[in-house]
Amino acid sequence: MAGKRAITKQSLPDVIADDLRERILSGELAEGETIRQEALAEEYAVSRMPIREALKRLNAEGLVQWANNRGGSVTKHSLSEIGEIFDLRILIEVDLFRRAIPIMTSTDFARCEEILAQMEASYDENDVGTWGILNYQYHSALYAASQRKLTNELLDRVSLQSDRYVRMHLSVMKQREPAKKEHRDLLRLAQAGKVDEACALLESHIQRTKDQLLDMIASKRAAEES
Repeated sequence: MAGKRAITKQSLPDVIADDLRERILSGELAEGETIRQEALAEEYAVSRMPIREALKRLNAEGLVQWANNRGGSVTKHSLSEIGEIFDLRILIEVDLFRRAIPIMTSTDFARCEEILAQMEASYDENDVGTWGILNYQYHSALYAASQRKLTNELLDRVSLQSDRYVRMHLSVMKQREPAKKEHRDLLRLAQAGKVDEACALLESHIQRTKDQLLDMIASKRAAEES
C-alpha cells in the first residue's frame, strides 16, 4: 500500500504541470500573468507542495519564471527572444530535414500521412489546440529518420517555447490554409527526394510564421501599453 500511495503522490505534480502547461500554451494563462501558489492550490484542491513541484518543472522548461516563496509569472518573451526562438527552429529543423529525407522509409511517410490527416481534420473542426499539438508531432515525424537524438532534444525545448506563438498565429491571423498547403507540400517534396526544395520550403514556412507573429505581437503590445 505504501508503494501505491508513493506512486500516486509522485504523479500529482505531473498531472498539474501538464494541465498548467496546456493552459499556458493555449493562452488561457497569458504571458506575464502572475502565478500564486495559494490560488493554484485552492483551484486544484491540493496542498502547495505539488503546485510547487509543478511550477519548478515549468520553470525548467522556460514557460514560467518562478522562485520559491517569491511567486512568479508566465514567461513573457521580448520580441527579440521570440525571433530567436524561430531562428533556432530554422537552424535545427532544416538541418534535421536535410539529413532525414534521403533515408526516410515508407513507414516514415505513412506516419507523416497519418498525422497530416489528423491535422487537416482538426483544421476543418477549427480546433486550434489539437492542431498545435499535431503540428509539433508532424514536424517531429518529418525529421525522425535523421536519428539525431541530442539535436531532437534541443528541438523539443525550442518547440515548446514556440508552440504558444504558433497557436496564436493560427487562431488570430487565420493562417491555417497556407500552413495546411505547406505541410502537404513538405511531405510531397520529401517523398520525391527533392532535398533542396523541401528544405527551402521549410525555411520559408517557419520564417513566414516568425515575421507575421512579430508584427502581430508588436502591434498587440503597443495597443496594450497605450
